[in-house]
Amino acid sequence: MVAHLVRLKLTLLRNGLKRSVWQVIGMVVGLLYGLGILALALTGIVALAVAGSPDLQRSVLVAGGSLLVLGWALLPIVAFGVDATLDPARFVTFPISRRDLIAGLGLAGLVGIPGVATVLGVLVAAFVWWRQPVAVLVALVTGVLGVATCVVGSRAATTGLAPILTGRRAREVTGFGVLALLAAFYLGFGRLTTGGLGSEQQVVAALHSAADVLGWTPLGVAWSVPADVAAGAWSNAGVRFAILVATLALLLLAWDRALARSMVQAPRHDAGSAGSVRGLGWFARTPASPAGAVAARSLTYWFRDPRYAMAVGAVFLAPVAMWAFGLREQVLFFLPFLAVVTGWSIATDTSSDGTALWMHVATPLRGVDDRAGRAAAALMVLGPVVVVLTVFLAVVTGHAQNLPALLGAALGAFLSALGVASVMSAAVVMRVQQAGENPFGVKQGASVTTVLLQMGGMLSVGVLALPEIGLAVASVLLPSPVLGWVGLLVGLVLGALLLVIGARWGGHLYDRGAPKLLQRLVALS
Repeated sequence: MVAHLVRLKLTLLRNGLKRSVWQVIGMVVGLLYGLGILALALTGIVALAVAGSPDLQRSVLVAGGSLLVLGWALLPIVAFGVDATLDPARFVTFPISRRDLIAGLGLAGLVGIPGVATVLGVLVAAFVWWRQPVAVLVALVTGVLGVATCVVGSRAATTGLAPILTGRRAREVTGFGVLALLAAFYLGFGRLTTGGLGSEQQVVAALHSAADVLGWTPLGVAWSVPADVAAGAWSNAGVRFAILVATLALLLLAWDRALARSMVQAPRHDAGSAGSVRGLGWFARTPASPAGAVAARSLTYWFRDPRYAMAVGAVFLAPVAMWAFGLREQVLFFLPFLAVVTGWSIATDTSSDGTALWMHVATPLRGVDDRAGRAAAALMVLGPVVVVLTVFLAVVTGHAQNLPALLGAALGAFLSALGVASVMSAAVVMRVQQAGENPFGVKQGASVTTVLLQMGGMLSVGVLALPEIGLAVASVLLPSPVLGWVGLLVGLVLGALLLVIGARWGGHLYDRGAPKLLQRLVALS
């Protein structure tokens, strides 16, 4: 039965690749990406084995192994619903013992790029201790147990949290919380690689201290035992090995209990938060007009749909990443691009509606009202985000005197992007995550034409926003406060004009092709 479950996973993967050539391309890209990361990791491991001191070898392996175990446990929570090909609930009606089901699902969890990369990395890492053959053998044994801890911990976390993550709001809070934790790790890595955490000696000392602590936790014991054996500390190795076995046993027990509960309890359905909503919500706060109704509907999405919330969160990721790697002044020149990306988020607005677009098509709604309502909602939500981000970056980089110029470039690019995106979303339908699906996932099957249209649309926004961007650059470089205020005026006026033109043009396209848009959305659903 265990072998049958593994073959079933392989069959599902093979059949999935037969559905679309784009899934094959996505698989190949993912494979190349995984191989690239694996190659870098293996290169570092080999260098560590040849030139590293025993203390450095222990610290690096313990820290890296701890991050590996933590990643296996947290990433499935971020991408809720991932790898549901072998959902335990599908086997409720089959006479399969939980022991066989756990063994089969555990081995099937290694089928894929992450599993293969983990096994290869752990296998090569064992030979860091090549000068101590006994330590190599111990590292192979503890490596197997460490990989088992990764897989079982991942399955135990997802199965145990499944009843909690059934609710949409709980999934959003958990997903964004874990994503923030992973972003903190990324930020720390950037500061580490650029020397932002101190001198090399200080960083190494901090690494040793972290490894000393992690080596006694379930995250790092599997990678500490070989180091103890190599150092001759057999008593510490024995205690850590006992912790490793106990951790794996407890995770297996937790997974078994969660699996037993999920196999006998009826699935919970997300009742949403309808019971907590009183009155008309945003519909009571917007004008009583067709455009106002569309704006209220869009505002409801912006504040309750995680797909839209990602657009707000993504605005801050690039500045954080650039700051982490020491690029502070360059963030200011990156501001117009961030503003374009922020405004461009409504280019998939119609596609995100899915088949719910029928409500717009079935009512006597003018296209210009539809476009204006969507743009107004995005302006109300994202406009303050662009302003706050611009002011913050101007202050922390010491360019507060250039704030008018920076605001002119950012707001002008943002408004221009809203206008062009209003046209794009009325003309092109794209494959996007639908309501209720994992907002962190990626839809396969997007055509090359769609990708080129997206790139062309964003490029056109950059060209249209050149006047205010040029004035902002000139104001900062000269410097000239007068040019900064002129750039602010030009950005607001030109951006607002392009937004109006885009809403009207997009409305005209919508009036002519709304039924065809709905037909394409139904075909993609």
